[in-house]
Amino acid sequence: MRKDCPEIQALGDVDELNSVIGMILAHDLPTDVKNSLTEIQHRLFDLGAELGNPRLRRVRPGMVTYLEERMDTFTENLPALRSFILPNGVRAASVCHLARAVCRRAERSVVVLSKHQTVNPEIQIYLNRLSDFLFISCRILSASSDHPETPWPDKPA
Repeated sequence: MRKDCPEIQALGDVDELNSVIGMILAHDLPTDVKNSLTEIQHRLFDLGAELGNPRLRRVRPGMVTYLEERMDTFTENLPALRSFILPNGVRAASVCHLARAVCRRAERSVVVLSKHQTVNPEIQIYLNRLSDFLFISCRILSASSDHPETPWPDKPA
C-alpha cells in the first residue's frame, strides 16, 4: 500500500491525534479531563483498527454519546461564549487546541477515504464530536488555570 493512499493518510492522522492527546495527558489536568482523554485514546485505537480493517465494527453510537455526555457536564461550569477565542493559553490548553485542529484534519481524511472505500459513518460522526469535545476541554483547561481565554475581537486592527 502506498504511503499517500487515503487509508494510510487517515490512519496517520488518527495516530497523530492520539499522540497529541498523549501530550495533553503529560500535563497536570483536572481528573475528569484526564480520565476522559484516556478513554478517548482507547477509542481512537478502536477507530484506527476499523479504518485498517473495514470489516470490523468497533466504532459505535455509544462512543459519540459518551462524548456528548462529557461535553454537557463540562459546559455546565463554563461561561457562555460571546466571541471566538484564540487558540492559546497555558501549555495544556494550547496543546489541546492543536489536538482539536489535528482532529479536524483526521475527519477530513476520513471523508476522502470514504470516497474510495466503505467507511462506517460513525467514524466521521465520532471525529466531528471529538473536535467539539476537545474545544470544550481547551476551555476547561483555561478556566482551571491563571490564563483566561483570549477573545478574538472580530474587527480589523
